[in-house]
Amino acid sequence: MYKVFVKDIPIILSTEKHIGGQYTAIPLKLARFKKLIKKINKGKLTYVNLYHKNPEKLERFLRKKLPVVEAAGGMVYNSNKEILFIHRNDRWDLPKGKIEKKEGYEEAAIREVEEETGVEGLEIRRFITKTYHVFKRNGRFKLKVTYWYEMYTDYDGELRPEKSEGIKKAKWKNFEKSQKALQDSYENIKLLFPKEYLTTHPNDRVTQV
Repeated sequence: MYKVFVKDIPIILSTEKHIGGQYTAIPLKLARFKKLIKKINKGKLTYVNLYHKNPEKLERFLRKKLPVVEAAGGMVYNSNKEILFIHRNDRWDLPKGKIEKKEGYEEAAIREVEEETGVEGLEIRRFITKTYHVFKRNGRFKLKVTYWYEMYTDYDGELRPEKSEGIKKAKWKNFEKSQKALQDSYENIKLLFPKEYLTTHPNDRVTQV
């Protein structure tokens, strides 16, 4: 299953026709992707599921319908188990940016995190997932595919938000502050976090014997 976000509303692409009663189910071959995007932007559509039995055709469909911009970024932890956030366009986000020509995904992710926050000594621990969202540039819809990595650093120096990229703040946030930041973030960013960040503190959960 894929979730392609348009203004925080996901277009679902799945192998199942029925994923919920509120969803409008459309066979992939009949989907008019740009028209769906326009309907979502106008508030005329909220739940839509594009389906095809072959999962390999789902992402292929996306990449054919819109010009693709590939990006990479990181969920960065420090020795205090805090997570590195940036604040841009009045929302909390994670550092990421466009992949340059002849640049690998991991290389781009580290470079972008360093440039946007000033953090140093990054070590990639694992690949998390890819996220998808639609944006408009110069009057054209485009699809951004972002490759996300979990990273670690013991850097404790000054953070330097990249002002030229519109980043107002770069902050380390503990569990509680991360939860608060996610309330003012993007839906595709929330996909990267374990469920407990979106519900309650792990210490508050009842342990069953």
